[in-house]
Amino acid sequence: MSRPAGTGTLADALNELKRSSGYSYQQIGHRAHLGRSTVHRYCSGQSVPASFGTVELIAKVCGADRDALSELYRLWEQANGAAEPEPADEPEAAVDATPAPAPKRRRWWLVAAAVAVIAIAGAYAYLPEDVNRTEIPAQRDISAPNWTYNPGSVSPGFVGVTINSATGAMPTFPVGSVRLWDSKTRWQVLEPERGRFDWTILDRHLDGAGAAGLPVVYVFGGAPGWAAPNGRRTPYTDGSRTSPPDDLADWERFVRALVTHADGRIESYELWDIGTPPFFDGPVETLVAMTRIAADVIRELDPDANVVCPGFTGLWEPGNQLVMQRFAELGGYSHCDYAAVKLYPRNASDPPETMMELTRQIDQTLARALIGPKLWATGWGTEVTQQERVEPELAADYAVRSYLVSLWRWYDRFYFYSWGGDRVPIVLQTNGFQPTKAGRFVGELTRWLTDAKIDSCGHGPEAGLPDNVWQCRFTRQGKPFVIRWTHEGTARMTPGPGTTLVRRLDGTSAPVDPREPMEITGRPVLLA
Repeated sequence: MSRPAGTGTLADALNELKRSSGYSYQQIGHRAHLGRSTVHRYCSGQSVPASFGTVELIAKVCGADRDALSELYRLWEQANGAAEPEPADEPEAAVDATPAPAPKRRRWWLVAAAVAVIAIAGAYAYLPEDVNRTEIPAQRDISAPNWTYNPGSVSPGFVGVTINSATGAMPTFPVGSVRLWDSKTRWQVLEPERGRFDWTILDRHLDGAGAAGLPVVYVFGGAPGWAAPNGRRTPYTDGSRTSPPDDLADWERFVRALVTHADGRIESYELWDIGTPPFFDGPVETLVAMTRIAADVIRELDPDANVVCPGFTGLWEPGNQLVMQRFAELGGYSHCDYAAVKLYPRNASDPPETMMELTRQIDQTLARALIGPKLWATGWGTEVTQQERVEPELAADYAVRSYLVSLWRWYDRFYFYSWGGDRVPIVLQTNGFQPTKAGRFVGELTRWLTDAKIDSCGHGPEAGLPDNVWQCRFTRQGKPFVIRWTHEGTARMTPGPGTTLVRRLDGTSAPVDPREPMEITGRPVLLA
């Protein structure tokens, strides 16, 4: 096919970026959430993208810097003025497409929220009308419950990180709370011999968090070798065990010593990092007994502290769901203020919105046990270190959207795994170094959510939005604002009546015309 007039220079620039990156058309398409043939069409000059955002997506995947993007914009304007309108894309199969999501379902115990959804058409009646042009269609459909509810405060500790460091250093970007795990604070480290305690590293963390004004979650786990000598060793090098202690009196004594030593400096106690086999290989009945014992001690010594039940992971799999269900049926959650689950996509490269399916399965599991506890998301399971690194630009978007998805599903807190280390697919900040873009964006999200109340979340046509657009509505001191993004591709829509400002995750802001269509991408924006 011959190239339309004026497109050769833009195509040559894109093709050179592709060549220098070493990526195939399919790899670029996967990272930019475009079809392979779409990328080929633009790089070969067969057509010109209607939006520069598409050019920018491809260029950033290929490593383009600011100067290259400026030149590409000039070439795109030149080519776009000369080219014929781009034909509509033919449907293309998604790369690594996720299975079709199950029917939408709201958390059953939020009856009031379910009733309020009846009024959702009214709640969204003032949504922007100009939503008729989707620039880059999404490659997959993801369902989510739309809801409207009485405004509820976003927890001050909602934006959390798990500390993966033993130095006592804290994030240099704003967060709401920190969680101690992979921080050399396991039971084995704190009580290396029965009755001999070493609080050095724990105090280092508590001092650092105290100086930063951050609430601390202490996570139990890693029984000492002396307490479970026949237990299977954990992956850690400290000799800790995945088994419960042989004598639960040792467990009660440790919990009592820890809470007494902390003396109110620990806001929350999570009673085991992972209660799912093989990370806890004792009977579920024993885990429930340990939960009851620890909760009683904590409430006796520090009644203001939060008690968080043991976390469960691998909940994409029915077998692991049954373990959590059994814990619930045995009354484990009756001893806790919060339930903890590991909330993560099947693959780190999948859009965070795919976690909606996992939250649905978690809800169903708890519903089968006839309970509805308040939930915390406490990060990945141990398979996180086996995941491939996510491209930095995409990682920055995904980090923020992971928090937004959990907020959408009424989780009181979300702890990103992790802060301080770099053996994870999305790095926020390596201890001793500057934050990555993902870390800076998480810090900006923390600012957005400070003192905010959330009252509704909506996705797709049911909420009066394009198929790939997501948004949640908030108020702060009575003033409304919206956070809006796409799970894949882009869309164009007007900001909406009364909107005068757009805030971006890089900390910049700009005035907007509420009647002028703007591009919505996978990078969330705040509209006020």
